[in-house]
Amino acid sequence: MLALRGDHPLPERTKFTNAASLFLAFHRAIMLYRARPQGIQIKSAAELDGMRRACQLASQCLQWICDQVEPGMTTQRIDDLQMAFCRKHGVTPAPLHYRGFPKSICTSINEVICHGIPSETEVLQEGDLVGIDVTLIVDGFYGDNAATIPVGTPDDEGKELLDVTLESLRRGIEAVHGGARLGDVGHAIQSYVEPLGYSVVRDFVGHGIGRQFHEPPQVCHYGKPGTREKLRAGMTFTIEPMVNEGTPDCKVLEDGWTAVTLDRRRSAQFEHTIAVTENGFEILTCQNGDGTWEPPGRQTW
Repeated sequence: MLALRGDHPLPERTKFTNAASLFLAFHRAIMLYRARPQGIQIKSAAELDGMRRACQLASQCLQWICDQVEPGMTTQRIDDLQMAFCRKHGVTPAPLHYRGFPKSICTSINEVICHGIPSETEVLQEGDLVGIDVTLIVDGFYGDNAATIPVGTPDDEGKELLDVTLESLRRGIEAVHGGARLGDVGHAIQSYVEPLGYSVVRDFVGHGIGRQFHEPPQVCHYGKPGTREKLRAGMTFTIEPMVNEGTPDCKVLEDGWTAVTLDRRRSAQFEHTIAVTENGFEILTCQNGDGTWEPPGRQTW
């Protein structure tokens, strides 16, 4: 689940409905406070073990849900699957009631960038692209990952959007190592995506994570090399680029959560939770046992 960017004033291009404005202003104030550099948490070995357990279970949950997605399914059914998984494993879905979010999972279809709310009336159609964002709380630690998948068979443009977004995540992760800076991560993503004719969403970002859902630092998916916070072993955060077919501009709907592309063209997102190590990175939300690259939820299309 994404953080709202809070490192500088709200850009004029972002369009908010009246009902959402107060919520988003409050949210941004919180994120500004939490984004103070001195607030970055360096995790101990024991804390990293706790995060591995949470993140690996979140990865299993994402894969289990994605494998069941099919045309004709409602997004409420996806929420039901999330709740069933949590009951079986005795864990908590982090989005449920988080700052008023009404469901246990985010489901974002086509032009929805993020934070889509599952509904009994929202039915998946053949060729849709649906983003599924799973965050679990396991023994006090948060594990967060997401994937956008096709419902049935995607069209060629949809498949290319998914391919580009997934590769942008891989490149962002590859930029992580001790001594690098967060600007290097954002640059690795932006410099790959934009020459291909796509855009990177600015107004929602990755975030630190651990015993809290959203911790410092904020992780922008664009930026300049050599800028922003220096990465140190023990830092944990999400990288979760949102890539649009059209412009990066967005609008938040009246429900105060659902963010859509302003031009109504499609968006895709993939997310992993990462730990910075002495030698580079460890992907915590994977199931391969060694923390190396695999697509979130092990999804292919």
